[in-house]
Amino acid sequence: MPRSLFSYVVCYDSGFAPNPFHGYCTLATCKPGIRKHAQVGDWVVGTGSNARGVRRGRHLVYAMRVTEIISTAEYWNDPRFEKKKANLFYNWVAASGDNIYEPLGQDCWRQLSSYHSHEDGSRRDDHVGRDTGVKRILVSDDFVYFGAEGPQLPTRFHDGGNAQMLCSGRNYRRVRSEPVIGSFESWITSLAKSGFQGKPWDWVKRRG
Repeated sequence: MPRSLFSYVVCYDSGFAPNPFHGYCTLATCKPGIRKHAQVGDWVVGTGSNARGVRRGRHLVYAMRVTEIISTAEYWNDPRFEKKKANLFYNWVAASGDNIYEPLGQDCWRQLSSYHSHEDGSRRDDHVGRDTGVKRILVSDDFVYFGAEGPQLPTRFHDGGNAQMLCSGRNYRRVRSEPVIGSFESWITSLAKSGFQGKPWDWVKRRG
């Protein structure tokens, strides 16, 4: 099957979506379109927001090659991802946990107190519906996460460049061109970085 590369702007880089901790980069919430269509071997690329006060447009937040896809229920029950269950009262890594949906049967879910619940910890039905509407969790052990400290992508990947790989709007862009995907792989490999490399933008901002 031909590969795809999905790109989008990470509007809220908090360590939650994606969650790059504990040896795996996971996309378990948000971006239902990407989670619905991505397959093992595809790339997901998140770039920084160009909003006022951030100005990280065209800078790499993270890139993950999807190495596994599991269901929301499997994610909850898999011991590998136990540490990704959210705990808002421990530390920032634990608070960023994206393993927040406990299956209760018949498409019913308990939502942990998390970044997708109300401030008082109560359930937010809008997030529950969007997050569990696509019951596919993208998992990668082949990723790099730079957060607020990522490099700017080469101009050939920008809008107007010959590759036109990056999405600059609110949705996402899907690229199926093997030469473009291969060019991106060559560039990301040339960085000689993998795994967690930098703090999320929200952490840096909060620390001033």
